Amino acid sequence: MENENTAPLKLTWFDRIFKPQVITLPNGHSTVRRRSRAPLILLLLLIAVWLSLQMTGFDLSLIVRKFNKLLDLFVKLFHPKWEFFGKVVGPLVDTIKMSVLGTVIGCLVALPVAVLSSTNICRSRIIVGVFRFILALIRTLPTLVIALVCALVFGLGTFAGTLAIAIFTFGIVAKMLYESIETIDMGPFEAMEALGANKFQAFWSACVPQILPVYLSHSLYCFEMNVRASAILGYVGAGGLGITINERIGWRDYNGLGMVLLSLFVVVVAIEFFSEYLRKKLS
Repeated sequence: MENENTAPLKLTWFDRIFKPQVITLPNGHSTVRRRSRAPLILLLLLIAVWLSLQMTGFDLSLIVRKFNKLLDLFVKLFHPKWEFFGKVVGPLVDTIKMSVLGTVIGCLVALPVAVLSSTNICRSRIIVGVFRFILALIRTLPTLVIALVCALVFGLGTFAGTLAIAIFTFGIVAKMLYESIETIDMGPFEAMEALGANKFQAFWSACVPQILPVYLSHSLYCFEMNVRASAILGYVGAGGLGITINERIGWRDYNGLGMVLLSLFVVVVAIEFFSEYLRKKLS
């Protein structure tokens, strides 16, 4: 589809079905304008949404009918039972301890693995491929599944929860860190090797100062996520606030549940403000 005044137009499958328009300009020249793909994308999106509604049995009328019950539940949650706070402190402290220890262990183990997964530091494709496969496998497992396996192997309690958080943190931090390592300036590293330093000395002197702020920022981000995640690990016997939340829901004590959620909310907000302050200092 071309003439003496237009350049050849490479046709795609879309252009072959929806023919481009040839527009003649006032000066006598002509140009080719492709058809917009927006209507086709919108149509496919609507079909996908309709199929999803049919397959999931989504019922908007049911939401409307049950909306009053949802409001009643929220009213009870927003009127927490203040005298229940004494029973929340212990599980809340366990949740924070699990998050702190699990984050520290996961981040420490993630650092050497991230280095071995970086193609600009580790030249062995086999080593890089093996560690990246392990990291991909860990990231596919939800935290609750990891906690369930740990609880079955190591018994119920906070130890299983801490181990689950450590494994989850290891997978996330190692993934983000090796991607950051692959973007650093390798000039200082190569210069150190040229001066006779081994790989560890060159990495420690030339690369660690570049990745340390990013590494600490990733660690703080995972700590924020882990505080939220560890609150529900008790559902599979991994200790923390999850056990208390499950008990309150089982007893239909929504006022007590409101106290648990309020305490967790305050802790999470405080940690987020503290983490944001530290990240600003690091940057």
